[in-house]
Amino acid sequence: MPELLPFHGLLPVPERAAEVAAVPYDVVNTREAAALAAGNPWSFLHVSRPEIDLPPGIDLHDDRVYEQAGAAFQRLCREVPLVLDSGKHLYIYRLQMGDHIQIGVLGAASAEEYRTGIIKKHEKTRKDKEDDRTRHVMTLRSHTGPAFLTYRDSAAVDALVAAETAKTPLFDFTAPDGIRHTLWRVPEAQSDALAEAFRRIPCFYIADGHHRSAAAARTAAECAPANPHHTGQEDYNFFLAVAFPATQLAILPYNRAVRTLNGRTPEALLKELEATFTVTAAEDGKTGCPGEIKMYLAGRWYLLKPNFDPSALGVIERLDVSILQDNVLAPLLGIADPRTSKEIEFIGGIRGLGALEKMVDSGDFAVAFSMYPTTVEQLMSIADAGAIMPPKSTWFEPKLRDGLVCHNF
Repeated sequence: MPELLPFHGLLPVPERAAEVAAVPYDVVNTREAAALAAGNPWSFLHVSRPEIDLPPGIDLHDDRVYEQAGAAFQRLCREVPLVLDSGKHLYIYRLQMGDHIQIGVLGAASAEEYRTGIIKKHEKTRKDKEDDRTRHVMTLRSHTGPAFLTYRDSAAVDALVAAETAKTPLFDFTAPDGIRHTLWRVPEAQSDALAEAFRRIPCFYIADGHHRSAAAARTAAECAPANPHHTGQEDYNFFLAVAFPATQLAILPYNRAVRTLNGRTPEALLKELEATFTVTAAEDGKTGCPGEIKMYLAGRWYLLKPNFDPSALGVIERLDVSILQDNVLAPLLGIADPRTSKEIEFIGGIRGLGALEKMVDSGDFAVAFSMYPTTVEQLMSIADAGAIMPPKSTWFEPKLRDGLVCHNF
């Protein structure tokens, strides 16, 4: 049964929490990170994207980048300051985006349970990204960006969480993007009760944070041989995670834009698509149900509906992202491996359909596709089957913030 354990959290003093909190390192590039951190010396982006404080154009894997991350982390610890809790606690983290609210429990997840599959994954990881996150974590000796986990709802967990969220929170602020972040520190006795309630659920699923989780497993494997008294209960065996009930999650589409038509004219592409899809003109790129794919081509939106029954396909093959990949991107547009192709870009649904139109209208891309989002149930079914989803199948919003609670080891 999965473990989500209390730990000695490292937190900013409450009056600085809003200044410290930062978007995850992997949802912004260097330019965007620098803009977000401008004028804010306490932004955790100085730790998670340390290249913003180094000469422009530096290799992101240069030794100086990791050294800068360590120096920035120590500076925040001293000057914000970041304070280590004396007791071991779980924390409750509520996010609100408009009318959408999701409430998760933040704690220490087990690297061993990730390795053995009690924490289930649905994506492949890339070694270069694992290398980067492992080195970042080992330099800081801290997990600073939480993995985003989910689980099938538990009435026992819900009741304990509801009791704690009736109390006064430790942090409560609205970020510049309009997302409200609220954090409670759970007293030790109630933390133990919550941890016990989690042991009665079957498993966790990684919603977002596969590379963080993989790096945590590698960190544990690197630290253990250096400790002659290793027991498996040391802090390096656990990593920072927030677990949310599945029914509270919101998944947005993860759309695609392709740079060329692979030698075709727009008219030729439309003709070839008719062999597999019913193609009709559409007013916009909104999708109303699974099985609808919208395409923006030559200034117009089209609806693509498969001429076959997707429910007859396998659990992965029936996903809209798979139907697009298997019937359009690979055979017609030459995107055989979307993980490595330079001809495709992935666009999170939070950016809206206007972003797709702009990419194509600018001439930088030839065609864009909008899809209905993958469901949480599909994600969990695929993970239960031990299968791997196509890359960039899910975009979760709202995003967790780095820096609100860190897990040292």
